[in-house]
Amino acid sequence: MSQSRSAYEAVLFDLDGTLVDTAGDFIPAVQRLRLEAGASPMAPERITRSVSNGSRALVTLALGLGEGDADFEMERQRLLEFYSEVLGQYAELYPGIRELLTRLEQDNLAWGIVTNKPRTYAKPLLETLNLQPQSLVCPDDVRRSKPDPESLFLACKELNREPDKTIYIGDHLRDIEAGQAANMYTVAAAYGYIEEGDDAVLWGADLIAESSEQLASLILNITTSA
Repeated sequence: MSQSRSAYEAVLFDLDGTLVDTAGDFIPAVQRLRLEAGASPMAPERITRSVSNGSRALVTLALGLGEGDADFEMERQRLLEFYSEVLGQYAELYPGIRELLTRLEQDNLAWGIVTNKPRTYAKPLLETLNLQPQSLVCPDDVRRSKPDPESLFLACKELNREPDKTIYIGDHLRDIEAGQAANMYTVAAAYGYIEEGDDAVLWGADLIAESSEQLASLILNITTSA
């Protein structure tokens, strides 16, 4: 990008795997789904890597079902029931994130969350974690979810900021694709839920953060450098 780095006025975050480590809530939900089906527990690391792909991917991972299978939607709803029962109990902010958000607010930089997590789960999770984004955009709010940029444009509208003065951070290729389509500065959260065999380096983001602590340092550098 040719834009001066000091021109950024807003920071948008993906939720799961970027701002919040939610794997701790999903792991017991997936294990319970497998237990109900008579399957043995799965290595937690395999579940963690798939969290950003959503409930459909987790059902496929847990039970080997495809979306065309007769029991798929029933099992997905069952997984979401189990997840709702533990929502927020084990999730936690990544290290350095709360301090980063506090600093953004102190510097009068707007921040928000753009997630593919439905609002019925995202809102109570944020309340449990005492997070108050200035904008929260969920798939319920748009016609086309990420990687389409519609949700990012909506967040900018709510924040009264221009997309080309906004940074978007995510742990999935679709996040980077959405940010690029919106003409935002993109940051890949390589510490997030990345599938085995995938590589954040290949996503084409403007910047890569290998840890949440590094992310905080990079974002503050971008937004405060002259």
